[in-house]
Amino acid sequence: MLTDQELLRYSRQVLLAQIDIEGQLRLKNSRALIVGLGGLGSPVAMYLSAAGVGELHLADFDTVDVTNLQRQVLHDSASVGVSKVDSAIARLSAINPEIDLIAHRNALDEDSLSAAVAAVDLVLDCSDNFATRQAVNAACFATGKPLVSGAAIRLEGQLSVFDPRRPESPCYHCLYGEGSDAELTCSEAGVVGPLVGLVGSLQALEALKLLAQFGDVLVGRLLLIDALGTHFREMRVKRDPKCPVCSARHV
Repeated sequence: MLTDQELLRYSRQVLLAQIDIEGQLRLKNSRALIVGLGGLGSPVAMYLSAAGVGELHLADFDTVDVTNLQRQVLHDSASVGVSKVDSAIARLSAINPEIDLIAHRNALDEDSLSAAVAAVDLVLDCSDNFATRQAVNAACFATGKPLVSGAAIRLEGQLSVFDPRRPESPCYHCLYGEGSDAELTCSEAGVVGPLVGLVGSLQALEALKLLAQFGDVLVGRLLLIDALGTHFREMRVKRDPKCPVCSARHV
């Protein structure tokens, strides 16, 4: 059950008919893995902790750099040189001491990533490179865990949800294939801070919808954001029946 203090803390979202006490209890009993605690992971971690997701697993092997502070609002100047996981734990504990925070401070290899994904109910990919996104996608489909994937670079953002529990759902590989060696990161191409905040906030919203079981999530749809012109566009995405990652699951 929810305590009186929890009912008070989460009262504004409990008031929503789509969430109510049952949805809040689902959040309290949920576990989510956040891969990457940078520009996308910052709003994701803060909103999920504030919303009362009971257990957040935080994965990032990097330390805070002064160049991160323009967009990675989870961290501050005093955190420069500190592990991003430790910086995140300090901030999130201050936001909501009622939740549990599980640290993954080392880079996740194939085995440790698979174990980390298997231990949670949902994964949010907030990483900034193609190889990690592919690895996270493969681990999610191998373990049957929904994946909320976001990306932002320059003045463009993307968001989608891949859910192996749904036979119609594509996976990340269906959409992007093997990718390209020419993929750039924000440190190479640049990015505007509020854009990653927007994409990360939408990732958190999709995660809450999945965990509390309300609303229509972005499965089979890709949301494209043009920050320069403030345009939002949606594309339908179909599952690739020959995809090497997810096709075997849907046979």
